[in-house]
Amino acid sequence: MSQLSAKQLTLNYGKKTIVEQFNLTIPAEKITILVGANGSGKSTLLRGLARLLPPKQGNIYLDGKAIQKYSNQAIAKRLGILPQNPTAPEGLTVRDLVAQGRYPHQTWWQQWSKEDEYYVEKALQITGMQEFADRDLDTLSGGQRQRAWIAIALAQNTDILLLDEPTTFLDLAHQIEVLDLLFHLNCTEGKTIVMVLHELNLACRYADHLVTIKNGKLYSQGHPSEVMTQTMVADVFRLQAEIIPDPITHTPMCIPISQGDRQLVKDHQKY
Repeated sequence: MSQLSAKQLTLNYGKKTIVEQFNLTIPAEKITILVGANGSGKSTLLRGLARLLPPKQGNIYLDGKAIQKYSNQAIAKRLGILPQNPTAPEGLTVRDLVAQGRYPHQTWWQQWSKEDEYYVEKALQITGMQEFADRDLDTLSGGQRQRAWIAIALAQNTDILLLDEPTTFLDLAHQIEVLDLLFHLNCTEGKTIVMVLHELNLACRYADHLVTIKNGKLYSQGHPSEVMTQTMVADVFRLQAEIIPDPITHTPMCIPISQGDRQLVKDHQKY
């Protein structure tokens, strides 16, 4: 199973430093979720891990080897990547989209093979997209489209999946649908999954390993039961909150406290 890590990683956009001196080892065959306030560097870190953004300092290592030393094709065989808001050419069917995940496994002397066909069909089956295989991508619902994009990453047959906000713009039902699918992939296929999420309670429900980022630096990491604290929420998100057990999963649940909530409590206490 592939191992991904960052050592003293600094990432810049132009002259602006976004992620600084970051050290992180991704647990193999687990779900790691990156959380933090807007602009904290979560997506930038994921882009660095995916080799989409070269380090200013430090490095990313895949199985102990600097990630820059791998060819593009070799990386595509090891890392499946789902960026934010992916786009596809108009009129592309779901099957055509998923088939693109097999390109890293093809060479000039060997094009489409039975093995390629197998992994495309398997990806469609796992994501529940077989019945939509011949539909145009732009005719699908948001949740269906997101499953199709996950399927293309699955068709690559990589050990590691990197996903940047896979539930963005989805309603709650479709968020759960996508996260349940990723949880299933982790449990049944042993996939190592790293993703960025905004919703803290869903992050606590699905993460084996929770990583909190503040101003481009690692703030804390560990099991959600250790990481999700009132102090962390106040420091990282500048929000007062109560942390209680989720009544369904018993994972930490963050209940925000606003000034309006305090006033309501005072008003009720008068009566």
